[in-house]
Amino acid sequence: MSVISIWKQSLAQLLAYYDSKRGALRSFFPKLFLFFIVLNISCYWWAILTAYPEEALGPERAHYFLIQFPVGLMGALFDSLSFFITIHITRRALGATSTKSYLAHLSVDIVIAIIATWWVLLVFSISGWMVSLIQQSPESFTQRSYVYERRLVEAVKDPTSRKSIKNIYFGVIMGVSAFLPTMTHLTMSLRSIVLYQRQKR
Repeated sequence: MSVISIWKQSLAQLLAYYDSKRGALRSFFPKLFLFFIVLNISCYWWAILTAYPEEALGPERAHYFLIQFPVGLMGALFDSLSFFITIHITRRALGATSTKSYLAHLSVDIVIAIIATWWVLLVFSISGWMVSLIQQSPESFTQRSYVYERRLVEAVKDPTSRKSIKNIYFGVIMGVSAFLPTMTHLTMSLRSIVLYQRQKR
């Protein structure tokens, strides 16, 4: 068997396991959505407490506490949607008759991961703006968006500075849930290579 054949076989087994365990969509979706809420909030606190503990535990702690809720909800919305898109793409990939078509289908998950980067910026812009309204210290959405966009630009221009490293680290942790499909495919592809090398011995 080729690497692609082993990969497709493993992917088909994973998809079959999902189909056998999912059950009715109306009961599965709330569980999936709740899982992603918990995951996004957990990643948020992991990122904020390790990257910016002085801010999370300082005078603005109420602000950072409130932000977790819209971050969790909007993050879960994106992740749930990307989950079902990934399932759909996987089914189409398994039906592909050529290696190029198979890889092209799965590469869509990389596009989703890239979109997730911009989604994280949008989520924090909206969340910060909403919390500022709740705390009766309103900021314009444009101002809030500019803050996060400036951090992204700084990280690209000077990725080795201490400030940029913190921002990149924060972004990576916040993108963990969106990277799950891509990481799953990468893990399975590496596993397929290992299995292929073993069968050649």
